[in-house]
Amino acid sequence: MCRNIRPLNNFQPPATSQEVHDAALQFVRKVSGTTRPSTANQEAFDRAVHEIAHVTQHLLDDLVTTAPPKNREVEAEKRRSRARARYAS
Repeated sequence: MCRNIRPLNNFQPPATSQEVHDAALQFVRKVSGTTRPSTANQEAFDRAVHEIAHVTQHLLDDLVTTAPPKNREVEAEKRRSRARARYAS
């Protein structure tokens, strides 16, 4: 599941709130061990996703780097290339 969490720092344009939320959701799913919480746990699950997304956005806003911004398409192609090599038989 955590393979789906992509680095979000140092992209141009910056990571969207949806990308941050999706990463937080994947993290909470991994930690909780469930992709769909029970009704009794839904509120805690949603609260955790919201809080982690909030903290993640603050982290991304505060990080400083001297590296040039990454290109989303170039990074996506690198991931596809690694996947082709990994799954080639």
